[in-house]
Amino acid sequence: MRPLLYSINVTLDGCVHHNAIPADPVLQEEQLRATHRHATESIARADALLFGRVTYQMMEGAWRLATRTSTPPEWTEPFARTIDAMQKYVVSSTLERVEWNSDLVRGDLAEAVEKLKQQPGKALLTGGVKLPLALAELGLIDEYEFVMQPRLAGHGPSLFGGLSRYVELKPIDRIELSSGAVALRYVPRR
Repeated sequence: MRPLLYSINVTLDGCVHHNAIPADPVLQEEQLRATHRHATESIARADALLFGRVTYQMMEGAWRLATRTSTPPEWTEPFARTIDAMQKYVVSSTLERVEWNSDLVRGDLAEAVEKLKQQPGKALLTGGVKLPLALAELGLIDEYEFVMQPRLAGHGPSLFGGLSRYVELKPIDRIELSSGAVALRYVPRR
């Protein structure tokens, strides 16, 4: 069975809004480069992505090569090519159809994700806030990665608000990025 991996950038005070990262304008490019390098490495551990509607639409708007309306910095190209080519599964009850190498996931979330995990392949990778909360409630996430950015935001959405029970985690890896961010990886204690 292939594992479901969760990865997200988070400030030290728990903010997960994508505009809360990077921190210092002077360090901005290096922080972004380091974050993108790490994200490319994390995504390469999987061969499919699992998104909720909001994350899917945000990622498609930013990284779908065929519909780009702006030219991002050259150093984002490895990430853009990797995410653009990957299979994507989109959990949504409101979208009628999806494109960008994507299939809609409908019906019972636990059953649908278990079926995806049963398929051959490397791993599934998810991100975002709402879908991972539902997946954590169902005990479906096999590895959590929190890329802790060296910033205090003081506001914004946080992780796992409303989780009905504790999820005990065991640390498995710690990666220091050149930007000062630290990627912390955990597996659930089962």
